Amino acid sequence: MTTHVDLAAKAEAFAALHTPAAPLALANAWDVASARIVAAAGAPAVATTSAGVAWSLGSPDGDALARDRALDLIARVVAAVPVPVTADIEGGFGGGATAVGETVTGVLSAGAVGINIEDGHRDPAEQIERLAAARAAADAAGVPLYINARIDTYLRGFGEDATRLDDTLARAAAYLRAGATGVFVPGVLDPDTVAELAKGIDAPLNILLGPDAPTVAAFGALGVSRVSLGSWVAEAAYAVVRRATEELISEGTYGALAHSLPYGELNDLLKG
Repeated sequence: MTTHVDLAAKAEAFAALHTPAAPLALANAWDVASARIVAAAGAPAVATTSAGVAWSLGSPDGDALARDRALDLIARVVAAVPVPVTADIEGGFGGGATAVGETVTGVLSAGAVGINIEDGHRDPAEQIERLAAARAAADAAGVPLYINARIDTYLRGFGEDATRLDDTLARAAAYLRAGATGVFVPGVLDPDTVAELAKGIDAPLNILLGPDAPTVAAFGALGVSRVSLGSWVAEAAYAVVRRATEELISEGTYGALAHSLPYGELNDLLKG
């Protein structure tokens, strides 16, 4: 049985993976099978994607999934892989700071050692309270939970272009003071902006990657400590479903299945 001492050691090991010299590269999983594939491919950690998790459970992304279902999935993923797991908990699965603390307690009970928590449309002052509650819950459990504070200024285009960088840096500083461990800024790939973010944030910086983005090494050279694919992998998997179906119906052919994982390999991954 995993103890808080074990979780603390795993959390410390996970935090140590964040370095610009070799950025932690996360191909986000959304169920047990995808998590095992990621781990078997050599990933040093597994991260969940909230969108992929929600979709796989029949729910839209965006704080619509029930917390107990999300926590159950996290526990299943943790039990399935030998590496540290960090869970995307959207906005915290709760209407206020107290609820966020309860979610974090559940995340730790599930065995994860990291979380992503986003600010979205929330006022930064409210997000500060939510982050402080998350840190307090982790401290009460004696686990140095890696809290990756997601800032949505670039992803959602908040504010004016001229002030967006300063706003992001101000949020990052406030979120770190509230208890965040690292900062996640999706929606920005411009090298100059990324370099300014890495320079101005006194913590590991996480960037969201996808098609046509520069390489992981290129971002490491800019000071990025962690990169992730977010929902892109789940989106690509579901795109295969659509392509295969459309091809089957319209052409009567099966080319979309050409690069499938072998049945036996997948089946063996889920044994034991």
